[in-house]
Amino acid sequence: MTDEEMLERLIRQYQNLIYSICFRLTGDYFDAEDLAQDTFLSAYKNLGRFDGVNERAWLCRIATNKCIDYLKRAGRRSVPTADEYFTAIPDARSSPEELCLEESVKNRLYDCCCQLSPPYREVALDYYYHEMEVREIADKTGKNIKTLQTQIYRAKGMLKKLYRKEDLA
Repeated sequence: MTDEEMLERLIRQYQNLIYSICFRLTGDYFDAEDLAQDTFLSAYKNLGRFDGVNERAWLCRIATNKCIDYLKRAGRRSVPTADEYFTAIPDARSSPEELCLEESVKNRLYDCCCQLSPPYREVALDYYYHEMEVREIADKTGKNIKTLQTQIYRAKGMLKKLYRKEDLA
């Protein structure tokens, strides 16, 4: 079989697979087409060095390497403008609306936790409101971790009921 015939067989047999690999890695239809063609061109150029074992894996490796090289080059080529750069940086600060909503949710949570009876009130406040870890609560109170986990689980159920009552009111 000549190299040209071998290439035709490889393309017929693996073109969809190679294209799908390229498309998944680049996310672009046209780039995937170009990279799939580059993959088969590279395979054709290197048929003499190919040992004939597992051609599918060989082609997949070529396609993956082509895509990785392409993505690296594309990343170096793109130079963001000042506007793009600063708008791309996420703002860690919350908006006033988000701050107000967070405060409202926290206040509601605090009120619901305070409605629980001891020992669930203290555990719920520490775990849900103050966002302490179970280990920290155990160190603070001297209680067993398993006891605290049970109390947190029960407090959660009680808080759900309180939230539902408030939602219905």
